Amino acid sequence: MYEGDQSRKRVLVRHGFRLPSAMDNRPLNFKEFEERTGQIIFTSATPGDFEFENSKKVVEAVIRPTGLVDPEVEVRSVFDRKTGKSQIDDLIKEIEKRLPLKERILALTLTKKMAEELSEFLIARGIKARYMHSDIKTLERATILTDFRKGIFDVLVGINLLREGLDLPEVSLVAILDADKEGFLRSDVSLIQTMGRAARNINGKVILYADTFTGSIKEAIRQTNRRRELQIKYNKKHGITPKGIIKSVKDMIYE
Repeated sequence: MYEGDQSRKRVLVRHGFRLPSAMDNRPLNFKEFEERTGQIIFTSATPGDFEFENSKKVVEAVIRPTGLVDPEVEVRSVFDRKTGKSQIDDLIKEIEKRLPLKERILALTLTKKMAEELSEFLIARGIKARYMHSDIKTLERATILTDFRKGIFDVLVGINLLREGLDLPEVSLVAILDADKEGFLRSDVSLIQTMGRAARNINGKVILYADTFTGSIKEAIRQTNRRRELQIKYNKKHGITPKGIIKSVKDMIYE
């Protein structure tokens, strides 16, 4: 926030649209914020290194009252030399399994162009698909997500916009293409957040397409399996039968 504020005002001051004193009317930078805060409680579904390093005690709350467990995670080859099939061929096969069940699929690519091309390719194969990335305007994104939940189309192709804040209980499969291309979009935290999109559905499953087991993949799978085991043990101990989330479909523009 601080950097964005200063960058904008520097341009205005330079061209005479604001007085230099405007630079002093600003939000705190992070160091100043830390100096003024006392006790803090960090709350996050996917805490990072900063939270762990600055916390004296960590309390986990991984048990879901619905009994839903974290999705099963499977790693498959980007290209299978034995069959000559690619990750796209395998993805289409998985999509076709879920269409009769009226379940939805999220497919994650690395770039905007890849998202658009994959969407077009699926449509050419008779699969109802759309893409969503940062070039899509906010109101159109809300319409796309509403149509997705309503079943107007079955596959949503995206990039990092699908990581946080989306509640899509109809999604039973999250497919992450090129999962071994380490970077911001394929870090362990990003993978865990993305994989969590399948945790709202009782049939939730995640497929990571990768030829190399990167450190991020190993950590994401370890954390997901650990939480899955904790939930299964809790369900058995308390006689809980997992129940899928039922959520009415409302137009997200008005939510």
